[in-house]
Amino acid sequence: MSSSDGYTEPGDHAQEENIISTGDNNKHDSAICSESSSSKIKSCAVVKYCAAPPASTYALLQEKTDLKLPPANWLRENAQLGTAGTTVLGSSSKGKPFSSFGMAYDFIDCIGDDVDVVSDSENIKKLLKIPYSKSHVSMAVHRVGRTLLLDELDIQELFMRSSQTGDWTWLKDFYQRLMDQKWQRKKKSKEHWYQKAILSKFLYYSINGDCAAEPVAENLNDDEECGGRDFGSSWPTAFTSSDAEESAACKQERVPMDSKFALGQVTSAPQEQNLPALFNEGENSQGLRNDFVRNIMWTFEDIHMLVGSNMPIFGGGRYPAVSLKLRDNNKPINILTGIDYWLDNLMCNVPELVMCFHVNGIVQKYEMIKTEDIPHLENSTFSTRVVKDIAQNILSFLKSNCTKEGHTYWLFKASGSDIVKLYDLTTLCEEAEEEKSHNPFTLPVAVLLYKVACNLMLKARENRKHYGTIRTLLLNCVKLLDQDRHPQIIASAHYMLSELFQLDEPQEEDDDGGESFRACGSEDSYSNDDREEEDDDDDLEDESDDSSSENHGRMQDASKAVAVIRSVGELSVPEKYKSTQLIRPGCAFPISQDKEERCRHVLNYVLKGLKAVDGSIKKESELPAVDPNTPIPLKYEDGSAVEKGVSPFLERGHHLIAHDASKTIETFGFLPLTWSVVSVGHSQADQKHPTRSGMIPGTWQHQMKLQLFLKASKAYYVLSDAATNLLKYGRALRYIKLSLQSYDAYCAIGGTLHPQALLFHSHCLSLCGDIQLMLAQNSNNRAAYQEEYSYQTKEDQEILHSLHRESSCQAFNMATDLATDLEYQLFVSSKCYEAAYELLVSHALKEEASDQLAQVLKRLGNIRNEMGVYYMNQAAAMQTEQVKTSVSAAEQEMWKKSFAFFEKGMKDFEAIGDSTNKALLLCNTGKLMRICAQAHSAVSVDDSRGEFSPEEALYYHKAIDYYLRAMRSLSCRENHQPIWDSVNWELSTTYFTLATLLQDYAPLSRKAPEQIEREVTEAMMKSLKYCDLHTESARQLLYQYRAATIHHRLASMYHSCFRNQVGDERLRKHHRSLAELHYSKAVYLFLSLKDAPCELLRALLERVAFAEFTMAAQNSSTAKQKSLTAALEIMAETRCAFQMIHKELLEEQTEGSHAALPGSSGCPAPGLNLQEVTKLTALFESRFSDLLLQLIKLMTKTKRKPSKKDEELLQSYKNVYSKLLRCDKNMPLLARVGLYAELLHQLTPNADSYDANVPS
Repeated sequence: MSSSDGYTEPGDHAQEENIISTGDNNKHDSAICSESSSSKIKSCAVVKYCAAPPASTYALLQEKTDLKLPPANWLRENAQLGTAGTTVLGSSSKGKPFSSFGMAYDFIDCIGDDVDVVSDSENIKKLLKIPYSKSHVSMAVHRVGRTLLLDELDIQELFMRSSQTGDWTWLKDFYQRLMDQKWQRKKKSKEHWYQKAILSKFLYYSINGDCAAEPVAENLNDDEECGGRDFGSSWPTAFTSSDAEESAACKQERVPMDSKFALGQVTSAPQEQNLPALFNEGENSQGLRNDFVRNIMWTFEDIHMLVGSNMPIFGGGRYPAVSLKLRDNNKPINILTGIDYWLDNLMCNVPELVMCFHVNGIVQKYEMIKTEDIPHLENSTFSTRVVKDIAQNILSFLKSNCTKEGHTYWLFKASGSDIVKLYDLTTLCEEAEEEKSHNPFTLPVAVLLYKVACNLMLKARENRKHYGTIRTLLLNCVKLLDQDRHPQIIASAHYMLSELFQLDEPQEEDDDGGESFRACGSEDSYSNDDREEEDDDDDLEDESDDSSSENHGRMQDASKAVAVIRSVGELSVPEKYKSTQLIRPGCAFPISQDKEERCRHVLNYVLKGLKAVDGSIKKESELPAVDPNTPIPLKYEDGSAVEKGVSPFLERGHHLIAHDASKTIETFGFLPLTWSVVSVGHSQADQKHPTRSGMIPGTWQHQMKLQLFLKASKAYYVLSDAATNLLKYGRALRYIKLSLQSYDAYCAIGGTLHPQALLFHSHCLSLCGDIQLMLAQNSNNRAAYQEEYSYQTKEDQEILHSLHRESSCQAFNMATDLATDLEYQLFVSSKCYEAAYELLVSHALKEEASDQLAQVLKRLGNIRNEMGVYYMNQAAAMQTEQVKTSVSAAEQEMWKKSFAFFEKGMKDFEAIGDSTNKALLLCNTGKLMRICAQAHSAVSVDDSRGEFSPEEALYYHKAIDYYLRAMRSLSCRENHQPIWDSVNWELSTTYFTLATLLQDYAPLSRKAPEQIEREVTEAMMKSLKYCDLHTESARQLLYQYRAATIHHRLASMYHSCFRNQVGDERLRKHHRSLAELHYSKAVYLFLSLKDAPCELLRALLERVAFAEFTMAAQNSSTAKQKSLTAALEIMAETRCAFQMIHKELLEEQTEGSHAALPGSSGCPAPGLNLQEVTKLTALFESRFSDLLLQLIKLMTKTKRKPSKKDEELLQSYKNVYSKLLRCDKNMPLLARVGLYAELLHQLTPNADSYDANVPS
C-alpha cells in the first residue's frame, strides 16, 4: 500500500474512532507507520490531539499571481492554518519558551517512562540538522525520568530581558566570557522579513480563493509550465471565485481554533492551563500553554517523541493529505531544506509534498513530490540512515550527561563552530550565588515533577515499583523551590512523600529496586529534541567567524561544560554515543521492615509540610488588606504570579491524592467524643470564620492541614501499636496521646466525617483502651512507664506546636493520662472501649464495621471482666481485714459493681457468640457468689463460727448454678479443655465446701440430723462426681486427695450415725456397711497419693476405732478375738504411714542441718505438721497397746489348747507389747516413729510381701 493511500486525516479519524480524543498513550490512536523500502527507516505517527478542522482542498493559484499583494483575509485567525499563518512572521518560537512543558502538562501520563523526548517539531529538526548546518544551536534541556524536555533558549531574547529585570546577568556574563566578545543583539535582515511575509500571504491565498490577487501583466519565466498542466486531471482545479466557494470559505474562516473540531482534552490534565506568562510579552506570550495545532506521538526508529506541530495540512480528492511549501525558483533546494521538508511530513504523517515556485513573488508553477522521494531530490540528496544515527547519537549524548532531574541544562553550539557543549545552568547559577527564582525554568520544572509524581501515585497502589521514582521526583521538586515563595507545592510534595511509606504492612522490596526502566534497546539510543529552521541559518551568521570555536574553546569557562561533542561529524557515526548511565542513580525507595522507622519518615515529611503551611498562613496574615477586585499592575510577572497559575494543578493533585491515590484515610476526620455520645460533624456552613491560626476554611492551607493532621494521627497510631507489641506501654500511651491530639486538631478545623474516618477513630480509642488495661495489669513497672511517657523528641514537639496553632488538644487528656490509680486506669480503659463501640454502632458505620465491632465487643467483655474481678477482690480484701458481725454497706457496694460488670461482659460475649469467654465470666460470677456466702457466715459473740446460715446456703447454690451454666456454655471438654477443667474444679470445690460446712457447722437448730445427713451426702457425692480421677492433668492429684477426703468424711459421718443410731437395726447395718466401704476407699486413695501420711494414719485409726466399737457389742470370746485380730491387722497397715512420716522427718532434719550452716537462708523447710503428727502418734500408741493387751488376755484365757501358730502369735504380741511399754517416753519423734514402724513390722508375718506393695 502506498503512503498516500494509507493516510487518515486526524479530523476524519476522530469521527470514526473516538479513541484519539482520550489522550492516553495508545499507540493505535491514529498511527500510520511508514517505511522506506530503500533506507528502511521506521516512522510511526499517532495524533494525540488536533485542533484543526478536517483537511480541505487547497486553492491552486493561477500563474502570474502576485504574492506581494496581501489577500483580504490576511492575518485573520483561521482554523485551517491555526497559528501558522501569523507565526511564520517571526513570533512562533520566540513566544513559547516553555512549549514542551505545556505539552508535558497535557499528556502527563506519557512523561517519565513512555516518551523519550518532548519538544516543538522545529527543535527536533534543528537538532537533526546540526552536522549539516553552521548556524548556532541554543537549547534548554530538562529531564524527568527517562523523558527529556527540549526548548529553545533564545539568547538574544533572554539577554534583552535580562537588561530590564536583572535576571540571568550571571549567564550573560558567562556567555560573553565564553564568546570572548560583548553581546550585541542581532537584527533580522529585510530579506528575512520579506520571505516571511510572502509565505504568510501565500498560505492565506491557498485557503481563500476570492481574495486572490490579479495576475501580473509582465510575462515572467514564460518557459516555465503552469502547475495545473503538470499534474493531470486528478489535480485540484484552478482557483475560481464562485459564490458557493466564497460562502464555504467564509464559513471555514469563522471556525475557531478550539472548536468542535478539537479532538477533546486528555484525561491527565486540562487543555487550558491558564498559567500566566513567564516572559512579559503581551499578546505574543504563550506562557505554559500548549498552543500547537497538533500534538503527535512520533516514533522514529526506536525513539519515542511527543512533538508539537503547526504545519498546515491540506487534502481532498485523490490526495487526502499534502503539505504546501513555497520556494524561490531561483534558489535550488539544499540538504537543509530537504531534511526540513522530509521531517515535517514524517512527523505529521503526510505522504506528499506540494511545492509552489515563485520568482520575486510571482507564482510560476506547482510540483508534487512523495515524501519517500524527498531524500533523493537533486542538490538535496541525504541519507535517511545518517539522520537516524544523528538522532540516536544526540539523544544518547544528552541522556548520558543530563542526569539530574530538576536541573536546567544548556545545549550550545556557536555559529560556524563544529563543537557542541552541554552546560548545567543550575550548577552555574548556584555558583553565582543567585536565588533559584532567578531561573525562569525552576517553577515549571518543579510543577512538572510534581504532576508526574501525582500521576504515578495513581499507579503506585497497584505496583509499588513506582515508589522510588515518585520519591525522587518529589525530592527534586522540593529541592528546586523556595519555601517562602512556593509553600503550596512544597507542602503537597511532602504529604505525597509521607504517603509512600505504608504504615499498615511491611514494605516488599521489588526486584528492580523500585524502578521501572524500559528493557529494550532504546536505552542506548534516545533522540534529543531541538528545533532549527533553514531561515535561522542567517540569523546569527555573522555572530562569530569560523575560528570562534577555537577561541572560546581555550577560554577558562569552557571547562565548565558538562560534556562536549568535539566535532559534529561524530554524530553521523553509528552508535558513536551510547547511554551508559541509569536514569535515576540512587533513587531506589528506602525500604525498612521496622515500623517505627517508617513512621518516623512519615512524621518527618508531615512536619515539613506543616511548616510550609504554617509559614504561608503567617505570611499571608501579615499582608495589608486590599480590595480583591482591584488588579495590581506588575511590570514583570515573577514566580509568585506563576504560583497562582499553578494552583489549579495542585488542587487537582490534592484531589487525586485524597480520592484515589491513597486507600488509607486522607480526607476524612473523626470528631471528639464525650465519653458516651458521638458528636455530630461540623457542617461546611459552620466553617465560615477563620480558624484559630487565622486560616480560612476552603483554602489550600486548610485542605492540606486536614490531610497532614490525619497522616500524623495515623503514623502515631502505628507507633503506639508497635510499642504495645514490644510491651513498652509508657511509650505506647505517649504515642496514642499524640495520635489523638492530631485528631483533635483535625476536628478543630474539619468538616463532615467519612465512615472510614470514624472507623479509624474507633481503632485509636480501642488501642488506647488496650494500653490503659496493660498499664493497670503491670503496675509494678510504673516507674519505667512514667519515664517512657515523659520522653519526647524534638520532632514530636514541633508537630505538637503546629497542632496547638489550631486546637488546645485537650479533648482526650482523660483517656491518655498516665494515672497511678488502678481503678481509674480500668475505668478509662472501659470508657475508651465504650466510645469505640458507640462509634461502630452509629448510623454511619452500622453496615461497614462488623469485624471491628466484634473485636471491640470482645475487648469490652474483657475489660468488664477485669473490673468485675477488681471489685470482687476488693470485696474479698474487706473480709480479711477484720472479723465483722455483719456485712458492711461498702462490701455490698463492691458486690453490686462486680456483679454488674460481669453481667455486662456476659452480654458482650453473647452478642458475638463467644461461649468460651462467657463461660469464664460465669465462672467468675460463681466465685463472687462464694465470696458473698463467706461474708454471710455466722459469727458468735466469742468470735467462734456459728451454724451454717441460710444466706450462705443461698449464695453457694447461686454459685453452683453459675458454674453449671458455664459448663452448659462450653457444652463439652473438647471445646476448650483448660476452661472446662477450671469450671469443673470450681464446681466440685463449691459442692465440697457446701458439704463440709453443713457437716462441720450443722444447722441443728433449723434442721433434723437426718436431713442434714442427706444434704451432706448429696453434696459430697456431687462433688465426688466432678472429681476427674482418670484424666491426666495438673489437678489430678488434687482430685485424688479431694476424693479421699470425701470418702473419709462420709465414712466418719456414717461411723457417727452407726454409733448414735438406736432402735433401727436395719439402718445401723446400712450405716455400718457404708462406713466400711468409704473407709476402705479413703485408705486406698490416701495410699495412692504417697504424700498424705497424716490423713492416712487418721483414717486407719478411725477404722480401728470403728472395729473396736463393733467388737463391743459381741459376747463370744471367739468373735471378740476375731474382731481384735482384724483391728490389729488394720493397725498394722499404719506401718506405711509411719514409714512416710519417718522419711519426711528425716529429710526435714537433713535440710535443717544445712540451713544452720553459714550462708544459708535459715528458713524452715516446708513439711509435716509436727503438732498433728505428735497427736496422732500418741493416739496410735494408746490404741496399739490397748489392742495388744486385750488380744493377749483373750488368747491366754482361752480354754482350748492353742496351736503352734497361735503360740507364736501370742509370743510375738507379748514381745511387741513389752517393747512398747519399755520405750522411753521422752524419745524424739523421729526415733519414736521409727520404733513404731519396726514394731508393726514384727507383727506382720508377710511384711516383706507387704512392703513390696506399699511405698516405704
